[in-house]
Amino acid sequence: MLLKNQFLSVPIDLETNFLKPRMTGQMKSRLKKEVKVEVEEGNVLQISGERTREKEEKNDTWHRVERSSGKFLRRFRLPENAKMDQIKASMENGVLTVTVPKEEVKKPEVKAIQISG
Repeated sequence: MLLKNQFLSVPIDLETNFLKPRMTGQMKSRLKKEVKVEVEEGNVLQISGERTREKEEKNDTWHRVERSSGKFLRRFRLPENAKMDQIKASMENGVLTVTVPKEEVKKPEVKAIQISG
């Protein structure tokens, strides 16, 4: 039996603080080679992957092989002040974590003007 091109659902949690937004996703795969993290033009972070599994069972009278495959793709628009060259991704126990550092937004300097008269 072959189940092909199933679209996998990957839940993503998005946390953000002032300087470091972080995304975490529970992957059904524990293999880094099955997941890709890329940054496209226009500050778009893309997380994608493909998984193929094969399950084989046999005994003296029969032999059965089941194969399945699936893909997922998620895209996120990053803030304009994201430091693209410092984005980091790690995977541990099937949890992918992507950290996106941001440049500190400088507040405009306010200068008091003396009122005459």
